[in-house]
Order: sequence, then structure tokens, then C-alpha cells
Amino acid sequence: MSSDLLNPMTPTDDDLPLVDATLFDAPSGSRFVGVGASTHAPRFLMLYGSLRERSFSKLLTLEAARLLRAMGGEVRVFDPTGLPLPDAAPDTHPKVMELRDAAGWSEGMVWTSPERHGAMSGILKAQIDWLPLNLGAVRPTQGKTLAVMQVCGGSQSFNAVNQLRVLGRWMRMITIPNQSSVAKAYMEFDEAGRMRPSPYYERVVDVIEELVKFTLLTRDVSAYLVDRYSERRESAAALARRVGQGQI
Repeated sequence: MSSDLLNPMTPTDDDLPLVDATLFDAPSGSRFVGVGASTHAPRFLMLYGSLRERSFSKLLTLEAARLLRAMGGEVRVFDPTGLPLPDAAPDTHPKVMELRDAAGWSEGMVWTSPERHGAMSGILKAQIDWLPLNLGAVRPTQGKTLAVMQVCGGSQSFNAVNQLRVLGRWMRMITIPNQSSVAKAYMEFDEAGRMRPSPYYERVVDVIEELVKFTLLTRDVSAYLVDRYSERRESAAALARRVGQGQI
């Protein structure tokens, strides 16, 4: 007797009756020939989650921004001062427009939050909440790279970065594997706001280096990476409805 018949997990029929063959696409390595085609500096938007005068999430963000520029990146650091709470103002508010413009401009992002009560700060969450999944036909975050970092007032924790990863996935971003969590952040920065030499600093270098690599690897093929069968099928159905309405 055939071993396939003895193994209930072995498929015996490769027919796919539920799949629309006209929209089905088997991924191919030939579709990645555009990697590295862009020659402009990779563009990064950086968000931090505190308004304190000496904000350690801001100081960590600025340290990461220096690294990004040293690695050839172009950087915008968004200042959340004056950004209204989500739904407390129209999306034409100047700070909301500034944030959304920067998100559309960017090819990758860095989100850095303090951990407060075991979670990310509301200030950082408000910034992300102002970034919609779509603006008309444009999805301002989909397919872009993301690195997440946090600062801790006490011992090292990963609650904030874990939450940020969930948000990155929800925003359809490519969240890199590495991350940074700086324990007792008040001890890791000098009076000038620069990070002291430590394994924490070296981890930040690792994170930013990885972010730049992933961005260079994916930015020219991000549209293909996030192209989905279900959405192609939905788009085809919407087109069919429009054509049908035009014939009524």
C-alpha cells in the first residue's frame, strides 16, 4: 500500500476549487530584481513618547537619529508637543498634518516609548492613532520598516516594545527582529544628553544598523511584499460592480 495513503496528513488532491486562478500568484524570486534600485538616502520618521524637558525617550531617539544619519539615512524627528488627542481635533490640525506628511514621506520608522504602568505611554500611542491605515487609496505605513525601543525607570522590561510590535503588525509594517530596552535610563545619559558607553548603547547601534539594512532590502519591493490575494480579489469584485452599475 502507498505510504501516502497511510499518512492522513499527506494531500492526495492538489485541486484548489476555492481559489480564483486569474488572481492567484505564486511568489517568484524574479520579482525582487528591483532591490537596490533606489539611490536616494533611506528616509526615516522617528517618534518618541514623552513631553518632559529631559525626556529619556527623546534622548534615545536623538542618539538613534545620529546613527541613522551616520549610516546614510535622512531623518525627521517628530515633536509631539501640541499634538491633540485623537478625535479631539479635525485631521486638518497643523500637527496632525505634519505627522501624516512625515509618515507618507518616510520609508522606515523608529518608535521609542518610556514604560509607564507596564505599558507604552499615551503620548506615543496618540501619535500612532493619528496615523490611519489608509488615506483614500494610500496606506501611509504599509510595507514600511519599523524598529522599536523603550526606556525604563527601573530594571529592564519589554512591555512597551512588545506592545509596539503588536501595533507595528496592525499597521502592516515590517518590524525588524532586533529591539532595544534601556534599563535605569537616568543612569545611561550624561548631562549633555548623550548616551554613556555601555552594552545598551551597542544594542542601539545593532538595532539601527539592522533597520537600515531591512529598509534598503525592502523599500523597492514593498508593494510586491504586501500584495495580497484577498485584496486583489476584493479589488476585482469592486471593479466588476462598478462596470455593472455603468451598464444599468
